[in-house]
Amino acid sequence: MTVDFVDVRGRRARYRADGDGPPVLLLHGIGRSLRDWSEQQDLLAGSYRTYSVDLAGFGMSEPLPGKHTLAALAGFAADFLDAVGETRPVHVAGNSLGGAVAMRLSVDAPERVRSLALVNSAGFGREVTIALRLLALRPLGKLLLRPSVAGAVRTERALFHDRKFATRERVEHALEIARQPHAARVMLETARGLGGFRGVREDWRAELIEAVAARALPTLVVWGDRDLILPALHLDAARRALPHAQTRLFTDTGHMPQIERAAEFHDLVTRFWAEQVSPR
Repeated sequence: MTVDFVDVRGRRARYRADGDGPPVLLLHGIGRSLRDWSEQQDLLAGSYRTYSVDLAGFGMSEPLPGKHTLAALAGFAADFLDAVGETRPVHVAGNSLGGAVAMRLSVDAPERVRSLALVNSAGFGREVTIALRLLALRPLGKLLLRPSVAGAVRTERALFHDRKFATRERVEHALEIARQPHAARVMLETARGLGGFRGVREDWRAELIEAVAARALPTLVVWGDRDLILPALHLDAARRALPHAQTRLFTDTGHMPQIERAAEFHDLVTRFWAEQVSPR
């Protein structure tokens, strides 16, 4: 296992790389870090070259010089692949915001993306947890992002149906990344760019999903039926919008099936890659 830092167009970015084989890029959600993919990297490393990265301004990666828009984060992902010397088309898996970044990357840099695995992904509906909608309200949003143990515990518990996954280690890591000097600014900028108090905006969602549907890449969309962040009804919207996609609903599972159902998720995604994507 290698957890390291790399220069991405003059910005220091934290990443993890493991294994050999077809390349896989794993993208985390808003306010999160590459830690959300650790279980999958452990499982995938025997057969795949896996990369996870703290998106620009999140985790331990430095922020971008400009706005942290969806397009900018997708551009950062492409630049990261260049920085680590990965020139092959990659299987991209994205959780929550990371799913929307993965879709944007597949549209903006189609030569870089071999398939999509969208995990409780942003982009398929307006509904989103009140905690994110409140960030649109000034100055309340900034106050809500003040790091605290109680706040970190609430957030971690909201992510999982089974609270045993909201471990002390996860809470401590959440606090560590929330205390980065730019963390609140980037979180607010990203959240407000994608939605407001009424939920996730339609304009960017409609344009992106239409473009992804037109490409018809091999796509897997999965959800947890107990997701408190982005509700499972969005899976039905994904089925309508991307009729070519495979889908799976995990029962008794929250916002992160890749953690809460790690072995099942691994089996599903590797089977998808093997069956749906021709060798290159």
